[in-house]
Amino acid sequence: MQIGFLGLGTMGSPMAANLLKAGYQVQVWNRSQDPVAKLVALGARAADSPAHAASGSDVLISMLPDDTVTRAVLIAGGALAALKAGAIHVNMATVSVAFAHEMAEHHQAAGVAYVAAPVLGRVHLAEAGKLNILAAGNSAILDRVQPLFDCMGQKTWRFGDRPEQANVVKLAANFMLASAIETLGEASALATSHGVSGEAFIEMVTSTIFATPAYQGYGGALAQRRFEPAGFKLALGYKDVRLALEAAEATHVPMPFASILKDNHLDSLAHGEGHLDWAALGLVAARRAGQN
Repeated sequence: MQIGFLGLGTMGSPMAANLLKAGYQVQVWNRSQDPVAKLVALGARAADSPAHAASGSDVLISMLPDDTVTRAVLIAGGALAALKAGAIHVNMATVSVAFAHEMAEHHQAAGVAYVAAPVLGRVHLAEAGKLNILAAGNSAILDRVQPLFDCMGQKTWRFGDRPEQANVVKLAANFMLASAIETLGEASALATSHGVSGEAFIEMVTSTIFATPAYQGYGGALAQRRFEPAGFKLALGYKDVRLALEAAEATHVPMPFASILKDNHLDSLAHGEGHLDWAALGLVAARRAGQN
């Protein structure tokens, strides 16, 4: 099976590396060349354009930042047009529900199968091949790419036969992550305002009532003010909260706390923190309390 891989960022690079380790032939493309060179050293073939990466591929995987970049690479970059009839495109990025609809229509017109498979997990899980993969699309097509998912993730969760169903699940989950970071920040600011060590408070709650990976990972980063290098940039967290609100508006689902989260992300972006790890969202509450 020939695989094309588009997007070798923080998550895409280790995902592609795991496919290579499993023995697959992988042709890779990325806008910057350093990640390409590293994967070529592992046995990948370099493509000089998105269309080149897609050409001859049985399965094309994309892991790109957002709707705009994905559209530019797939459509303007010629990747979709270069895929042979009957090929499969697996979009593993976090994109909007509306964009998923748009992509499904483009792929149907091109005679190419399209499935969505965004992931849950940070870089260390991507490196270990332990991501949780959220998949949706035609079940027979998902069966065909399941061996690839097994190389990159510890479990694949299937959520329906329409690609956008996987995307809305990812947006809903990321809304919950943003909520966790926000509550960590507010609760820590409250404890700190009464002379309690914020770091000690976060250590306690993430070891007891909130002893889960999300709270422990983001809580530890917040407590130690460890925001660089970013495992997941705050600017991308803002994008996901915004997309969750858009998806909710389309189906008349009120999400009042998501609206607050969006404004708090904007506060952080206005302070030049978009490049920092998402945990930096917790600084907003501290800043408002005069603690920064």
